[in-house]
Amino acid sequence: MDALSVLLQNVHLFETKYYRLNGNGNWSYSITRKDTLLFYLVMSGSFCIDVGNGLRQAHAGDIIMIPNAYQHVSYALNHNGNDAKPLDEMLTHCKEHTLEIDGDGEPNSSLILIECKYDKEMIRPLLSMLPSILPELNDKSGRFEVIDVEIKLLTLEAESERMGKTAIINHWASIMMIECLRVYIEKLPEATENWLKAMKDPFLTKALAAMHEAPSQNWTIHRLAETAGMSRSSFAQRFKDTVGVPPLTYLIDYRLRLAARYLRLQQNSISRISELVGYASDSTFSQAFKRVYGVSPKAYRQQYRQQNIA
Repeated sequence: MDALSVLLQNVHLFETKYYRLNGNGNWSYSITRKDTLLFYLVMSGSFCIDVGNGLRQAHAGDIIMIPNAYQHVSYALNHNGNDAKPLDEMLTHCKEHTLEIDGDGEPNSSLILIECKYDKEMIRPLLSMLPSILPELNDKSGRFEVIDVEIKLLTLEAESERMGKTAIINHWASIMMIECLRVYIEKLPEATENWLKAMKDPFLTKALAAMHEAPSQNWTIHRLAETAGMSRSSFAQRFKDTVGVPPLTYLIDYRLRLAARYLRLQQNSISRISELVGYASDSTFSQAFKRVYGVSPKAYRQQYRQQNIA
């Protein structure tokens, strides 16, 4: 399995929603979200997206991903968006997933907005390396036709009441995320300091995939170097230069984030979780977890349970 697939296997999207927005005249809206991924699929026309530290024009055929959507404004071209109203207020009038955003003129754009929640602990390192707006894809690449088919299937699924509906819609969102991520990574210049370029490294990708596939293994620098097909010293230096931290530091961080996910899922005992993430004893695991999260695994699980009950 390639490194990106392994990196994303514990990244799960959920509570996916989608809307078709038709803009008329000088339309605009603002949107505020927390711990949410947003996707724009531009079906026709053009408009602007302003996330505060980045402005992007979007055109028919583009697919845009906003990785950490806190607040942004979307508006028609030749309009400043200063009078943008909250989208959530407009959505109270949304019928069958379609919203007409009325301006003072003729229809000029149609887009699909998809939003979904994610496990912020598992996706945190990835999000920290992404720009505020991922580059657009366009129909000349041939990718938009694939996504267009997926959107048609998503629309059909959303309108039905069949078993597994929620799971399928979440999967469609995951496909779009993967497509946007791999195109972004493929286009990273060699000189970039973004650790995601390790996904393109023929040696480091082997070690990353191995750590993610088997975090409970007793990995050492020597074993990881052998997996990568490099000498110990060359591997350690190359990994640190590319990823930004030594290999075992990266591994520990991944193990503890994975442990936190297992604790939130409430499906395994703390002893079993300790084994799953590669700790020889519960006490060693507890000490390592507390250093990072500030509480013991037991307290972390109880806090999460109480938050969800409330």
